[in-house]
Amino acid sequence: MSRKKGFSLVELLIVLAVMAALIATITPVALNAIKKSKATQVAQNLKTLASAIENAAYVNGVNDNHVLKAGTTTPIVLSDLGRDIDPEKYGVWYTGTSNKPGEFEVLIFYKGTDVDAKLVNQTMPNATDTKPNEFDSIAGNNQLGSKSLPNTKEGIFYTLTFSVY
Repeated sequence: MSRKKGFSLVELLIVLAVMAALIATITPVALNAIKKSKATQVAQNLKTLASAIENAAYVNGVNDNHVLKAGTTTPIVLSDLGRDIDPEKYGVWYTGTSNKPGEFEVLIFYKGTDVDAKLVNQTMPNATDTKPNEFDSIAGNNQLGSKSLPNTKEGIFYTLTFSVY
């Protein structure tokens, strides 16, 4: 009895079914890892912006209108604070407080819709998906990056307060 070389149709279908089962099992895990990595990237960028704006205020000072400066006269811009931070998606709004001279309240936000705020919150517990109401009245010249604040549930928000002596 002679047998032909090659695979039978049944063997080929079994191999394809096993491969399909493996792909179906691995795909959700891979997609979840991609979502978590994007959320971690956003959290890291928020932390970078927070640290950079605070450092810029300490190093360069502020002017009489509470505008952070890049040098002696020029205001700081978002691209001065971090690399690979898209000003269309990230923004920093800040204001000097009336409580203490040199004290600043800062709102740093990501207004992309491609990241789950709960995943960002796992990496950065102070980040939230709700915009604080006190930032609705910030003057337009105290912004870095985005020209408008996102709506209340349109982004990921991180706030901080610091003092420049």
